[in-house]
Amino acid sequence: MTVLGALISAPIVFAQPPKAAAPAPKKPDYPSSLVEKGSTLFVANCAFCHGRDAGGGEDGPDLTRSKLVSEDVGGDKIGPVVKNGRPQNGMPAFGSLSSDDISAIDAFIHTEKYMADSSNGKRRGVDPEDLQTGNVAAGKAYFEGTGGCAGCHSPTGDLKGIATKLVGLRLEERLLYPRGAKAKATITTRSGETVTGEVAYHDEFTISVRDANGKYHGFRTADVTYKLDNPAEAHAQLLAKYTDKDIHDLMAYLQTLK
Repeated sequence: MTVLGALISAPIVFAQPPKAAAPAPKKPDYPSSLVEKGSTLFVANCAFCHGRDAGGGEDGPDLTRSKLVSEDVGGDKIGPVVKNGRPQNGMPAFGSLSSDDISAIDAFIHTEKYMADSSNGKRRGVDPEDLQTGNVAAGKAYFEGTGGCAGCHSPTGDLKGIATKLVGLRLEERLLYPRGAKAKATITTRSGETVTGEVAYHDEFTISVRDANGKYHGFRTADVTYKLDNPAEAHAQLLAKYTDKDIHDLMAYLQTLK
């Protein structure tokens, strides 16, 4: 083949235009006094769930990456949520806050969002979509079979709506490390008396529970027999058994429980 023929037969490659850079976040224009007031109110009312910088806490999502916050204009979306709460998601209503208070909280949240969006790296966590790589049917089968999850949990009972209450990484963290899970114990004394309740304290020498009425009962372990029901321990034992596929599939299934 001649040089000319080779040039004619060669595929034509068109250069791809460079991707347009994402527009720089627009700095909100709030008086510093308003943002400072919002910070104080946020820490007092919201930080226990959403973190002091609105970046997410143990029970509340990262507000700087929230779709609702992104779409909020002048508090039109944030305001009603703060005022009325979201009881279905475990968020209480803050009806005692005035409209000026809510405006200050709104200013603080938007300021924190701007700071987060402007930071190097920008990505602050794991998107829910990153955790949806498993197979839902396989996850359901694992939940009902090999994993033994159905022995303690129900998708129509305690887990109903779990994927709405705990989104993405927070759901996976609760799956793997169920912080706050309360152990229960049934204690039988030498005389045959039985006491059942939530474990208040337990070591090799002492066990104590609070019964359904809130009454405290303490015993020396040498003087009683007892049976523990510790849901966190069951999850801890699974850590050594899970494969990556098990976790991905189980997460895919759990994220359907909305």
